Amino acid sequence: MNKYNICVVGSGYVGLVTGSCLAELGHRVVCVDSDRKKLSALKAGKIPIYEPGLPEIIKRCRKLGRLHFAASVKEGLNPPGQRADVVFIAVGTPPRADGSADLSAVEAVAEEIAKNIKDYTVVVDKSTVPVETGDWVSRTISRFNKKGVPYDVVSNPEFLSEGTAVKDFLNPDRIVLGVTSARAEKVMRGLYASLPGPVIVTDVKSAELIKHASNSFLATKISFINAVSALCEKVGADVSQVAHGMGLDKRIGPLFLRPGIGFGGFCFPKDLEAFYWISKQKGYDFSLLKAVKDINEFQKSWVIRKVEEKLWNLEGKTIALLGLAFKPHTDDMRFAPSVDIAQMLSQRRVKIRATDPVAMPRAQEMPAMKGVTFCRNAYECVKGADCLVLITEWPQFKDLDLKRAFKIMRTPLLLDGRNLYDPAKARAAGFTYCGVGK
Repeated sequence: MNKYNICVVGSGYVGLVTGSCLAELGHRVVCVDSDRKKLSALKAGKIPIYEPGLPEIIKRCRKLGRLHFAASVKEGLNPPGQRADVVFIAVGTPPRADGSADLSAVEAVAEEIAKNIKDYTVVVDKSTVPVETGDWVSRTISRFNKKGVPYDVVSNPEFLSEGTAVKDFLNPDRIVLGVTSARAEKVMRGLYASLPGPVIVTDVKSAELIKHASNSFLATKISFINAVSALCEKVGADVSQVAHGMGLDKRIGPLFLRPGIGFGGFCFPKDLEAFYWISKQKGYDFSLLKAVKDINEFQKSWVIRKVEEKLWNLEGKTIALLGLAFKPHTDDMRFAPSVDIAQMLSQRRVKIRATDPVAMPRAQEMPAMKGVTFCRNAYECVKGADCLVLITEWPQFKDLDLKRAFKIMRTPLLLDGRNLYDPAKARAAGFTYCGVGK
């Protein structure tokens, strides 16, 4: 396997995992970030995100001299005595108000790359970007590449799930390479040569679409089963049994058929919006994607509908939220359903308590969570509460002693927003139990 010098611009969830795992494969990597505070923390061995397995890899690769951190693209591309063969653009692409992706950071990085490359360089779009971004990156580099240094632009979308990102990188389902030249393909194949999984080589635009289409399809599966859950509640069916029966069909499969209070995180909502926006820009009204979003927004109100149905007047009552992160095994609060649910409850002048194994520090910094009382553990959270709402299916919450929780609550109402608990056991412990689609 060839060893490459790599620059990764952006040290967020995608960039830091990508850079660290490439170093783990034996490459020499420099991760670049303009946030001086974050950079200082990384150099001191402090990891700014919660991602299982990542701290150990960073510590090991730093010790071996394979992983370094820098404050500028220039420094990352041209470390002392070396130069980068490959540079990954892994900066944020946040959504604008109209649903389009803000690509200003991508453009700024492309300009810096153009000004600082000294020999043939493969420029890789790792950030999730709309189709045709590769063309714009190439044009930007061409515009500012005054010395005419050769380069190629590649689309190499990430398929990393927060909480399992390290595992996903090192054991990929597939590696997608959108390339424009055989030379770039050879470099990229060499980069990932030691990883298992098939390598899919496409044109750049197809690679860009694979990412958005994949996330939008998974979001569609979630919204579909959530819509089915609403019907199940109305007719008295059990959505878990319906989903199981569907999932055994090999054409459908069981993954992403778990009903709940809606999807969140930075990927699905953002990518869904961006995919819909680019479709409209190109003259196609991809209305299915709008329906997926609408169903997801409606699903978040399930908690409000159920708690009003069971408790009548909500003003002055205490609601305990177990879980804040958008999914287990991460501290990511971006687009987390817990935020919208807390805001809807606050509008009804409810006293809100909440707890989460790792996400509370991030939640406490959010203006939208002002007024929420954060608790050290689940039992402190539910003490005296009128309702327990399971928001995030952390393993710690699955092991909750329901009999103990029943004894310390004011009203034993359990809203299971992720269908984590056995309804029979919850009712046997004394709870009024409500699951999604049950």
